[in-house]
Amino acid sequence: MLPRDDARVAEDRRVVDDDRRVDAVADDRSTLREDVVAREREEFGGMKFGSAFFGWLAAMGTAVLLTALAAAVGAGVSLGTGTSMGEATDAAGENPAAVGILGAIVLGVLLLVSYFAGGYVAGRMARFNGAKQGFAVWLWAIVVAVVVAVVTAIAGSQWDILAMFNGFPRIPVTPETATTTGILTAVGAAIVTLVGAVLGGLAGMRYHRRVDRVGLGA
Repeated sequence: MLPRDDARVAEDRRVVDDDRRVDAVADDRSTLREDVVAREREEFGGMKFGSAFFGWLAAMGTAVLLTALAAAVGAGVSLGTGTSMGEATDAAGENPAAVGILGAIVLGVLLLVSYFAGGYVAGRMARFNGAKQGFAVWLWAIVVAVVVAVVTAIAGSQWDILAMFNGFPRIPVTPETATTTGILTAVGAAIVTLVGAVLGGLAGMRYHRRVDRVGLGA
């Protein structure tokens, strides 16, 4: 073999060795990142009801803003006359024909986006277990709705504080609203908000995973 061939073989070996070292370093960094994230998740993971509470507040605020926007553009869900999202949802339960398919779609989108925003806030705050944080946001909505429904049934409609907001349809507690259609509407709204909150929680958590990849190596 000529000396030039020997030099070429040696150079190829050095390139292969360098590639192997780079791969080994990348594997080590990936393992380190996974170990660090796993330890952090074990210590700080789980459902965070404090973060979820602020997520629920964000969902309520987003619902108010979106309802105002829908009213401004004349959405076909009776919102253009000052009707809140909760009232429109209740109206849909009592008389679906008065709202129509378009109105139901708009209501569903408003609820979905509102609770996606709430879940996102909770997921960003809690950092880990985004789906659980979104579920906790939804639980806050259910708990508040149940408490208000019980208080309203006992003390009267003047305690129905959810009537002043637009974030969640109120639980039917009167003969006028506790119909099959009304209950099904409330269940449908609960499913939509749950999906939105969980997806938002997952989206909020992904931001921290991107930070981990940069800080601890890809």
